Amino acid sequence: MIERRSFESLGHAEHGWLNARHHFSFANYYEPARMGWGAIRVWNDDEIAANSGFPPHPHRDMEIVTYVRKGAITHKDSMGNEGRTGAGDVQVMSAGTGVRHAEYNLEPEQTTIFQIWIEPSRKGGSPSWGAKPFPKDDRSGQFVTLASGFAEDTDALPIRADARVLAALVRAGETITHEVGPGRHAYLVPATGSVEIDGQTFKARDGAAMDGGQTVTITALEDSELVLVDSE
Repeated sequence: MIERRSFESLGHAEHGWLNARHHFSFANYYEPARMGWGAIRVWNDDEIAANSGFPPHPHRDMEIVTYVRKGAITHKDSMGNEGRTGAGDVQVMSAGTGVRHAEYNLEPEQTTIFQIWIEPSRKGGSPSWGAKPFPKDDRSGQFVTLASGFAEDTDALPIRADARVLAALVRAGETITHEVGPGRHAYLVPATGSVEIDGQTFKARDGAAMDGGQTVTITALEDSELVLVDSE
């Protein structure tokens, strides 16, 4: 089963400096049918105004992955980490026993991100943070693993979850596949472009919730940038 969740159907919050869409229940958006997908708990589509952002706030027992689509995000946390992550790159924070962090758009233009929360395989542990650039040529026409809880994914940022975060750039007319193993849950969002997945059309920023036990065929209807999470 592949369920299309159109961009227009997502939860919406407008705060002036932040225009957010929620693929799953979050903050004041509550939809019992969209509480999560497997271990994926949050997928927020955020537009953050120039020179603004999220002031320091706490997290614990959550893997928080930020995929920057346009602009850049600057991270600061209570562990002393500070870093700037630009478009196409990813940062990961394992909240563990607890951490405070802030995320700011210090750029002169709007920044857009996907922020994804994945429930960890086990609670606790010391918090950590990391970021990594991923040259876009490496993900042309194929999925590349950006963050992973599997030891064999040595080039990916580590997370403490039975999950992978993948991205791909697919040119119009190209086709790629992804195998969703039995008992797994996959969620895909085109950051840009549009694709057809097993006969259904998904436009930019639509969500595709995919059950386990199937191999899905993804055909780009136009040049597309895809982000996919495969979790338990």
